[in-house]
Amino acid sequence: MSTAITTTWHLARQAVAQLERLQPWAQLAARVYLAQVFFLAGLTKLRDWESTLLLFEHEYQVPLLSPTLAAFSGTAGELVLPVLLVLGLAGRLAAAGLFVVNAVAVLALPEIAPAALQQHQFWGSLALALLLWGPGRWSLDAWLARRLS
Repeated sequence: MSTAITTTWHLARQAVAQLERLQPWAQLAARVYLAQVFFLAGLTKLRDWESTLLLFEHEYQVPLLSPTLAAFSGTAGELVLPVLLVLGLAGRLAAAGLFVVNAVAVLALPEIAPAALQQHQFWGSLALALLLWGPGRWSLDAWLARRLS
């Protein structure tokens, strides 16, 4: 019995070690995917700024901010934070910022389709994972940490 437990334990540790080798790839993929989603949304807002302002004035209900300030802040966040996230520079801060942008987007819509809500939940989960576990080994944050230690 003890041999079976020991063997199982060693196999489990080997499996975990193999999975941990994939972690930098998963973190990079999450960063790139999340950055692409938000950056493209920011470009769309920038491309038709008049429509963006109208949406923030009449459709979106962002709490505590004027529609113009909300439009500027949201668009800036969608353009700057993804660049930081892809680079892995201030990666946790960028992930936290995108988590907030995502949450505000969901809260600001008077109605949201179930499929859209599911997408936002997925994006929020990715942002939260990057916030909790960091941007990973393949990031400027990790490179700077190695250089400064």
